[in-house]
Amino acid sequence: MKYYLIAGERSGDFHAANLMRELRQQDAAAQFRYWGGDQMQAQGGELVRHYQDLAIMGFVEAATSILKFRAYLKQCQQDLLAYKPDVLILVDYAGFNLRMAKVAKEHGIKVFYYISPKIWAWNQSRVEKVKAHVDKMFVILPFEEEFYQKFGYGVDYTGNPTADSIAEFQPTPDFFERNRLDPERPIIAVLPGSRKQEIEEMLHEMVAILPGFQEYQFVVAGVNNLDPNYYRHFHRNGIRFVFDQTFDLLSHATAALVTSGTATLETALFGVPQIVCYRTSTLSYAIGKMVIKVPYISLVNLIAGRVIVKELIQGDFTARNLLDELRAMLTDADYLARIKAGYAELREKLGQHQAAKKTAELMVKYLQAG
Repeated sequence: MKYYLIAGERSGDFHAANLMRELRQQDAAAQFRYWGGDQMQAQGGELVRHYQDLAIMGFVEAATSILKFRAYLKQCQQDLLAYKPDVLILVDYAGFNLRMAKVAKEHGIKVFYYISPKIWAWNQSRVEKVKAHVDKMFVILPFEEEFYQKFGYGVDYTGNPTADSIAEFQPTPDFFERNRLDPERPIIAVLPGSRKQEIEEMLHEMVAILPGFQEYQFVVAGVNNLDPNYYRHFHRNGIRFVFDQTFDLLSHATAALVTSGTATLETALFGVPQIVCYRTSTLSYAIGKMVIKVPYISLVNLIAGRVIVKELIQGDFTARNLLDELRAMLTDADYLARIKAGYAELREKLGQHQAAKKTAELMVKYLQAG
């Protein structure tokens, strides 16, 4: 069968690549064409456009990029219809993908959605678009199944692929030597995100507190989809950078400063105490405050339904607050124990389901059933 996939960011590329691998196990004749990234390319098929071109963060930033956004939509629509796939598989990235779902449905192309857009957080009216244009939704967070049921729409919870990936991870033996890190000093992992916009907002503040923790080494998780030279203006004495080794970094970290996103869940599943950080433009934040419907910003707290990790958002995200919170996290045994207990609760809720494999099996089953 012919599969057309759209992943608009780094985490989507990772999860879509795993899904492609499992789809090929279920369908030996599988052909892939996609919008995605390097990890999807490693699975074969044809890349139409890299997700780096699609990366937009914040309400205002999206509005100012509207002409580029429309041009990409038009290109994607034309390419999809020319390819004539058996199914369009969408991975998160709601603003773009829900529009493409409508196009596909209008032209008789079956639509599957893997990793639900976060419409439970804001703009819940988008559920009606999902019901109208998406044939099957495969969700990865336990509470999403109940959310969609409230609107009379059945979905498949196939487990969480992040939990699966971490359960299968094997640390690199020479991580310290390869990255010229000091094996005697504990690591504070710094995860500033994967897009230039969020890194610009986050990283300077994150590394500003280094002088207060000289007994630790601050190691920043860089990404290879950005030019390594881009990170140079964030360099300070004592800061180290590793690239595309986030799991290895977390497996050795004592604590972490993490930009809100999938990385917060990864950090929790590695058992690393963390501070969740987030900042965007003032106008984007003001708009977000009006429309966001959930009480927390991190996946860790959202899945748990309560505060497990500290969230420093917008005006609270300052070097002073970071320093105080990190110091408490490193020295207060009771505080640390509460975080660890919350992480254990989180793992129990997620379970291990081999999410990509289960999703691929269901997708092929649904397609074969017509």
